[in-house]
Parts: sequence; C-alpha cells; structure tokens
Amino acid sequence: MIGLILTVILLPIVGGIFLHILKFKTKKGKKLYIFGYVIVNSFLAYILFSHGTTDYIRVINFAGEKLDFSFKIDGMSIVFGGLVSALWPLATLYSFAYMEHEQNGRIHENIFYSFYTATYGVTLGIAMSGNMLTMYCFYELLTLVTVPLVMHTLSHEAVAASRKYFYYSLGGAAFAFIGLIFLIIFGDSLEFVYGGVLNLSSAEQNKNLLLFIYFLAFMGFGVKAAVCPFNSWLPQAGVAPTPVTALLHAVAVVKAGAFAIMRLTYYSFGADFLRGTWVQSLLMAIVIFTILYGSSMAVKETHVKRRLAYSTISNLSYILFGAVIMTPLGLAGALCHMVFHGVMKICAFFCAGAFITQAHVNYVYELDGLARKMPKVFAVFTVSSLALMGAPFLCGFVSKWQLAVAAIDSGTPLALVGVGILLVSALLTAIYMLTMVIRAYFPTGANTVHEGASDPDFRMLLPLFAFAAAMLVFGVYSEPFVEFFTSVANGLL
Repeated sequence: MIGLILTVILLPIVGGIFLHILKFKTKKGKKLYIFGYVIVNSFLAYILFSHGTTDYIRVINFAGEKLDFSFKIDGMSIVFGGLVSALWPLATLYSFAYMEHEQNGRIHENIFYSFYTATYGVTLGIAMSGNMLTMYCFYELLTLVTVPLVMHTLSHEAVAASRKYFYYSLGGAAFAFIGLIFLIIFGDSLEFVYGGVLNLSSAEQNKNLLLFIYFLAFMGFGVKAAVCPFNSWLPQAGVAPTPVTALLHAVAVVKAGAFAIMRLTYYSFGADFLRGTWVQSLLMAIVIFTILYGSSMAVKETHVKRRLAYSTISNLSYILFGAVIMTPLGLAGALCHMVFHGVMKICAFFCAGAFITQAHVNYVYELDGLARKMPKVFAVFTVSSLALMGAPFLCGFVSKWQLAVAAIDSGTPLALVGVGILLVSALLTAIYMLTMVIRAYFPTGANTVHEGASDPDFRMLLPLFAFAAAMLVFGVYSEPFVEFFTSVANGLL
C-alpha cells in the first residue's frame, strides 16, 4: 500500500521533471505524454481510494516517537484526494487549448507543466498525510510549486502577485508552525485521530493558552483559505493563466487551507475541546464577516476573473463556517461544500478562460451579446452561476442546505446569524453571477460585435460539459454523497 501511495504522489512530480529530459518530436507527442501520466495517476489514485482506509503508515522517523513522516488514508483523505484526482485530468486537457493562446505559453511550456503537475502530486500528499508534521511539510511545498505558476507570464503584475502570495503564505505557515510545536508538547501524538490528540489533563490546565494557539494556527492555515484579513493575495493572483487560477481558487491551494483547518479542528485539537469557547465564537464571527465581505466585493468588481476570485473568498468561508460549528453535521456540510464548490468554481473559471481566449474579454461590460457567439460556453456558465447562487436541483443548493441545517441544529446564536448571512450572500451571488449571464444574452451596450469569437474546441468544451453534468448529478442525486460525507464527519471512515 505504501508503494502505491508514494507512486501517486511522486509520479506527477517525476513526470514533470522528465519533460526537461525527454526529446519530443512533436508538440502533440509532448501533450500525450503529459496527459498520459496525469490520467494514469488519477486511475492509480482511485484504485488506492477504492481499497478504503488504511492504518497509520510510518515512512521515516526523524526523532522521538512523535516526529514521523507518515501517511494514512481515512475518509477525509478520500474526499479531498478524490476531488483532486477527478478534476486534474480535465484541467490538464483544458490547459492544452488555453496555453496555445498564452503569450509565454510556448517559451515556458515545459516549466509550466512541470510545476502544474507537481502541484497535483503535492496536493495528494496533503490529502494522504498521516500526521500534522507530514501535512505541514507538503503544505509548505505546495507554496513553493505554485509560486512559479502565479508568475508564469513574468509581467510586472504577475511578479508582484507571486511575491504577495509567497509572503502571505510564508507568514501563515509560521503561525501554523506554532500550532505544530504546541501539539508536540501537549499532544499524545501528531497523528490525525478523530476527536483530537491533546493530553486532556495537561491541556485543561493550559486551556486559554491552547485556545490562543489554535486561533493562531487556524488563521495561519486560513491564509491559503483566504479568510479575512489575509485574503488580498487571492484576487491579485488572478493574473496567472486561467488553468492555474482555476486550480488555485477551486482545488489545490485554497481547498488545502480549508482541509488543513478541518484536520486541525477535528483531528488534532478536537472539537469537544474547542466547542463553546471564546475562540469558536471569535472564529465564527470572522468567517461570517468573510462570507459577506467576499460577496459584497464580487458585486462591486467589474473584472471577470477578480469577481470570481472574490466569490471564492466568500465560498471558502462557507466551508470554514461549517468547520467552526464544531459538530459532525457542521463538518459534513463543510465537506459537502468543499467538493461541490470545487466543481462549480472550476467550471466558472474555465468558462472565463474561454471568454478570454476566444473573445479577448476580461470585463463584465465586455460580455454584452457574447452568448450569441459562444452559446455552448454560456449555457454551461449559466448552469454554474445558478449552482453557485444555490438554485434547487443543482449541487450548490445541497451543500448550502447542509450548512444551514448544521447551523440551526447547533443552537448557537452566532450560527443562526450565520444562516441569515448565507441567505444574504446567496442574494449577492445571484446579483454578481446573473449580471454576467443577463448581459451576455440581453446586451445593453454597444459592444455586441465580438469579431471572430466562437465556442472553443473539444479540449475546452469537454471539461465544461463534464462539470455541468456533475453539478446536475450532485444536485438531483446527492443522497449517497451526503451519506458518505456524514459517515466521514462522524469518524466512521
């Protein structure tokens, strides 16, 4: 089993390294090679996850009993790893078409795909980490492999965005490291155990100190999850190529931050230790504010990708809201929205990438009448917009419903306020998403010509249709998925 775990982590990394060694006669041959090892890796990952959970697997012991480099597959690993493994091949196929239009696509193509696929392996490493130390190592590595992707175009804006992303991530990692140190001191182990690993006798004697340390670690991991006030790097990172921003905003980076917070809360400190304390109330207030802030800024923003970035800020805190409810229902809702939002948001970003490559459109007012030229893309974009706002029969409604039920069930007054904010955010989402849809179908301005614009080829359309179908399937046939998330949230997997 350990051999297969290491294979799915290392194959995308090694495959990217060999891009610089192998000589390809044609560009098509290179793309077949890249897509080949990505699709094989996803196939191997699903074989691995289909075998179910594993015990704690120690690979290397650094010092003492606690400092292990280890892996473990549990329900959380399957949820996050399964999401990543499903989306990456489709994202890779999409990137082949998109990068042909990228200004620096040919010059830096090997470098781009080396880091792009390495990110796949590192993200799976986060998903399958057996303890906090291992996850922290992969979490830091994720920053290092994604910084070059943000600065890919080497423009002034891209370099500035990559620096900001790096500085924010480095600062967040420092706070998370403090949490790691205190878990070493006050925990029975660093292993991820449902219910937490704190030594309760010593933890209760230092409860306020540990609650403060949890707050620091939460905010540290929250940098990648774009929680206020550490979210300004995310809209700025939109200067990266769309295949990068889609994975930054929908799968790898931001979801790694949310995933790490769920691990920290339920599998390290323990929800029972944290529930009902001042830190729960403070963090719930912060994530509720972030939900409202992100939605409000999205309404105001006129740049399409930055508008979607602010939407991501809001939706990530939906996930964190479920996590800080600190009940099994809350965790189930958080997992549900983590998966469903990943599908909805990567689809929306890929539609935006199609606007950029096919019609050279970047701003909302430039969308006037574009649906006539790109009917297939806008049909899918309409589905993703409706799903994001929580329309019934689509997956966004299911995950938001689960979060609302968890909040009401908790009986916490602040959680009930959060339900109201979810409703306000849904209204704001309808405004900032449907504005783009309506302008595309019913133009109001003079910019309705869009010379040369058309739907893209199958490499872009196939992922878009697959995501649209997934949003519908998750919406009308959600029960098996919700049951699985509930089992994970109750520590049964």
